[in-house]
Amino acid sequence: MSDIRLARKALARRILQGDGKASRSERRAAFDNIGLAEPLSSLVDKVARHAYRVTEEDFAALRASSLSEDQIFEVVVCAAVGEATRQYDVALAALQAALGNEPRKD
Repeated sequence: MSDIRLARKALARRILQGDGKASRSERRAAFDNIGLAEPLSSLVDKVARHAYRVTEEDFAALRASSLSEDQIFEVVVCAAVGEATRQYDVALAALQAALGNEPRKD
C-alpha cells in the first residue's frame, strides 16, 4: 500500500475515531453525508456538494442550535474529507478501469 493510502486511512481514522467535541456518530454521519438532522444536514450537504455556497448564516443556524465552534469545525472537516475520499475513490476506479486494471481494495 502506498504512503498516500496509509496517510488517507490514518486521517480518516483520526477524524472519525479520535477524541473530539462532536460525537463519533455525528462525525461518521458527516463523513458519509447521511443521517443528520437539520440544520446540520444542510451544512454538511453544502460542504460536500457546493462548498462555495456556505455562508455565515449556515454557521449561525448551527450556533443557534447549541453546537459549539469545535463541534461545527469537526463536522465540517469530516464532511469535506468524506467527500474528497468519495471523489478520490471514484477517480481512482475510473483510472484503473481505463487502464484495464482491477479496482484496488483499501
